[in-house]
Amino acid sequence: GKEVIIANAIIAILTIGGQQLFSFFTFSCPCHVGQNLIYGLAFLGVPALILLVVGYALNNQTWRLVTGKRSPLQEETTQNGLLQCKLICFVLCSITGRALVAPVTWLAVTLINGSYYVCAMSEYVSVHYYGANPNVTASERRRILAVFPCSQLVPPELTRARDEVILLLRYQSQVAGWLLIAVVVITVFLSYCLASCFSPLSFLHFRYWRSYVHNEQELFDEAIDQHSRLYAMQHVRKFFGFVPGSNNVKEIRIPSLKEWQAISGLAFLKQVDAEHYDYSLLHDWALKEPVNGKYLKTNEDP
Repeated sequence: GKEVIIANAIIAILTIGGQQLFSFFTFSCPCHVGQNLIYGLAFLGVPALILLVVGYALNNQTWRLVTGKRSPLQEETTQNGLLQCKLICFVLCSITGRALVAPVTWLAVTLINGSYYVCAMSEYVSVHYYGANPNVTASERRRILAVFPCSQLVPPELTRARDEVILLLRYQSQVAGWLLIAVVVITVFLSYCLASCFSPLSFLHFRYWRSYVHNEQELFDEAIDQHSRLYAMQHVRKFFGFVPGSNNVKEIRIPSLKEWQAISGLAFLKQVDAEHYDYSLLHDWALKEPVNGKYLKTNEDP
């Protein structure tokens, strides 16, 4: 939908801006044999990998897939098992497609920029640069090529050769970047075409289904917030003796030291029976302890 397109566009723009800032403030090629390749590939690959992991982590569908269990209402049949596998594959593809937006953008922008690729591949260029001694050894040649990304370290007689090598590497990097973009665009287009071809719903029915799922999720989120607030309010009222937000509070409860200690500390989800959990220490205390303790009257007119 439009929301997905807008979200992906925002992610891509933020990634491009972050890449430019990241490159400007941190990237400095070491210009040393053996280190250029590691340094350049690290700047290409590590941020892309981090962005991919973050993309998976920020997608709610990932956690639904990880924590989800088969519904007890479904019968154990081969057909249901096949449908479940298809659903898992579909959700995985959807999650992966969304998570790939940022890392692919990062790779495409950095390849088109060319700086990282030039640093990583400079010592492996197979060209006969001008002004070089034909009797130079292979190791010395690699050392000279490794220096080319740092213009201030290149001898004057090799300036022309250096410019030629840098142009060649930028050409290779930019071509690779545009090819990556082309492959991604074609893949996304074909994926949408295949999904539409194999969809059991008509075009308008699919739009209705997507709208229904969106509205159901919004309403469910609203109900979660309201239900959990009302449920938590019962436990808070039991502990303090009044409903938060009330304008006419007749009395308040004074919790004991033992009760303060009971609700303090680290809270973990605790299963109390086959169907229910205690969500917090206060929740656990409210369900176990009877309503008693010290109460203090409050004056309506201070």
